[in-house]
Amino acid sequence: MSVHANIEPLEWESDFFSLSTAKLNFNQLAVTPLDVQALSGFQLVQAKVPASRGDWIDTLNALDFQLVEGEVDFTASLDAVTDGSPDLLFTCRVATEQDVPALRAVASEVFRQSRFRAPWYQKSDSGRFYALWVEKAVSGTFDHSCLILEDKEGHPQGFVTLRDIGDSQGRIGLLAVWPGCSNKGVGLELMKIAKSWCVARKLNHLCVATQMGNLAALRLYIRSGASINSTAYWLYR
Repeated sequence: MSVHANIEPLEWESDFFSLSTAKLNFNQLAVTPLDVQALSGFQLVQAKVPASRGDWIDTLNALDFQLVEGEVDFTASLDAVTDGSPDLLFTCRVATEQDVPALRAVASEVFRQSRFRAPWYQKSDSGRFYALWVEKAVSGTFDHSCLILEDKEGHPQGFVTLRDIGDSQGRIGLLAVWPGCSNKGVGLELMKIAKSWCVARKLNHLCVATQMGNLAALRLYIRSGASINSTAYWLYR
């Protein structure tokens, strides 16, 4: 069976990782199938395949694509948010440029394990990527906002980055508990903050994705009232 997909060069990722990279865009209406010979023009080709499309996965496996990880995408409706009052143990503020060095350090540590990992990427690439992501979120690019959760003494407990993706939906880009601050309800409070951010902008849904193997994140999003919207697998060639 053939797969109908276009090959999209990823210029930004190619430059950032110093790795010629492309991504498959699947198109059921495409007249011609995937140009297999064109795959060799890139050092790395990514494919995000719906978990239900086992036929596509089998075909890509035959073309030397390998499974990297699974992804679960959640959606929480904000029409009936019942999270209750904010936890008085915490306060929230918008991150500023002065916060960037600390945020970069945390992001590079917390997000070391991701799909940007060996053997496809260099050991430090994942940390570098997410450190830049949180920095760009502070300046309003990549994501639109970065919010920091602090305790009553002003010590950081975690952060969340958010963006308005249109269609009355917001999306969490990064959500991280500060090292040493686990088991304090920080994750749940960050989810409340994210929902409030969306409600203030009259958005009706909050979306967030995580790795299938990240059980802590899966439990957090389910506990926060989110439902599974879709599942997919990332494959690389």
